[in-house]
Amino acid sequence: MILVTGGAYQGRSAYVIREYGTPPGDMADGRSCTPEEAMKARCITAYEELVRRLGDDCIRFTEELCRTPQDRIIILREVGCGIVPVEKSERIWRENVGRCGCIIAANSCRVVRIICGMPEVIKGDSE
Repeated sequence: MILVTGGAYQGRSAYVIREYGTPPGDMADGRSCTPEEAMKARCITAYEELVRRLGDDCIRFTEELCRTPQDRIIILREVGCGIVPVEKSERIWRENVGRCGCIIAANSCRVVRIICGMPEVIKGDSE
């Protein structure tokens, strides 16, 4: 598994398309895909939005996703930086995204952070 992370509008999806040859049509969109579609997908984009939609089941789902033998790429937007949200539900979501990100990173052979369109490998080979 490969985790590609970074802030909003930093070029995560463009990096995955360029680096791994993953066409946009082969990416399950976390904003709209079903959990079953995500489980079968080679690439999941907007994983943080899938976490939002899964609610309390997000940790269990992420652990199950990481146990499946399929090679996949997870694109996860960093949401924990900046101003802490006033609404409790948004704080819980941010915490869940962080917890899921930790689970994915621990189970990934490679973790890449994209900053201004530039990849920074923080786990695994830099090639």
